[in-house]
Amino acid sequence: MAHTIGNKKKLIDRVRRIRGQIDAVEKALQAERDCGEILQLIAASRGALNGLMAEILEGHLRFHIVNPKAKPKSKRAAAREVIDVVKTYLK
Repeated sequence: MAHTIGNKKKLIDRVRRIRGQIDAVEKALQAERDCGEILQLIAASRGALNGLMAEILEGHLRFHIVNPKAKPKSKRAAAREVIDVVKTYLK
């Protein structure tokens, strides 16, 4: 968890920006904006969410798996978590 605790403010700021993007999608739908504009907003939101996931995933890999000080049992558990998340993500 230390990799998320150390970057907590930065990560929370990203989540808030993503929330703002999702709110913009809702507002665009409510305002009956052009579908192309709505699709663009959705694509931007998805990209931002993917970027957040990539950052946290990288920290997870570096801190829990690559870290030479991590215990082998915890490395296996961390690897299993990554595998499960990737499988869920790719569905």
